[in-house]
Amino acid sequence: MSIGSFIRKQFIDVLQWNEETEGVLAWRFPMQDFEIQNGAILNVRESQIAVFVNEGTIADVFGPGTHKLTTQTLPVLTNLRNWDKFFDSPFKSDVYYFSTRVQTGRKWGTPQPITIRDKDFDMIRVRAFGMFSYRVADPRKFFTELSGTREVYTRDDVEEQLRGLLMATMASSLGTSNVAFLDMAANQALMAEQVKGDLAEAFLRYGIGLDEFNVASVSLPEELQSALDERISAGMKGGLSADKMGGFTKFQVASSIPLAAQNEGGLAGIGAGLGAGAMMGQAMAQSLGGMMGQGQPAAAAAPAAPAAPAEVPIEERLAKLKGLLDKGLISAADYDSTKAELLKKLIG
Repeated sequence: MSIGSFIRKQFIDVLQWNEETEGVLAWRFPMQDFEIQNGAILNVRESQIAVFVNEGTIADVFGPGTHKLTTQTLPVLTNLRNWDKFFDSPFKSDVYYFSTRVQTGRKWGTPQPITIRDKDFDMIRVRAFGMFSYRVADPRKFFTELSGTREVYTRDDVEEQLRGLLMATMASSLGTSNVAFLDMAANQALMAEQVKGDLAEAFLRYGIGLDEFNVASVSLPEELQSALDERISAGMKGGLSADKMGGFTKFQVASSIPLAAQNEGGLAGIGAGLGAGAMMGQAMAQSLGGMMGQGQPAAAAAPAAPAAPAEVPIEERLAKLKGLLDKGLISAADYDSTKAELLKKLIG
């Protein structure tokens, strides 16, 4: 090989990127010791942008199309390099290609619950999952803030940064929102809209354009979920009709059994509590039935003299106690101890 042929092979005549590997966002053209031939062809395909970097500084940016590289098409780089017009190989500069295609179907989630401030519950911890898509919108910012001079920069590299940014932005945007978290959790599109605006602004700082953002699911810690269930249950109780009042009374009594076992006197007074609860439920049902049947408030009727609660026979209390044991609402030990106390009263 002649010296002239060797020298000619050190000149790059065509620059292009075929994107053989999926998920690459930035790719540096392999220059090595080569120099770009004056008049070389630069091919930039649709969904690509080429950036010329001179000694770490972005000199020129080229969009889609075929570009002939001369001193006229590279005015900024020409000024930086002060080319000698007597040489056919005028410059050696790093060339980076950026993919501007939309990266779709990217998953996000909260590995650990995030804490946000809510106007209903003050401070709560939530977990959420969803999908988002994005693209490289500003190659200059993307190069200076993220990809830098690396030979290859992939979406896996950038998404480590994006997910951390997403968590911080979500906590901030939801915490400063005037919309209650429960309202947003019930309408996931509303939550996504609330977060997307702030997130798009945060992404632009790194030259990334947020294309889509959605919330697929939201979950609360178990303790908060239990509190919400009780609140919902309380709201349902307020709307019970007369025919459901008996079921409500049973629910109240069953809910009080664990507490009664911890109070002084143990479960010995359960029978009396059952009798009083049944009488209270019956009275409330009759009062509600009178209101519905007569169309008048209960206060309009003549007040009836209150009747003193009758003592529930011990035999009946024992039978109810056995029913609680059969239903698994009390333990065998509680049953035996309470039964012994009731039998003492019965024999005594």
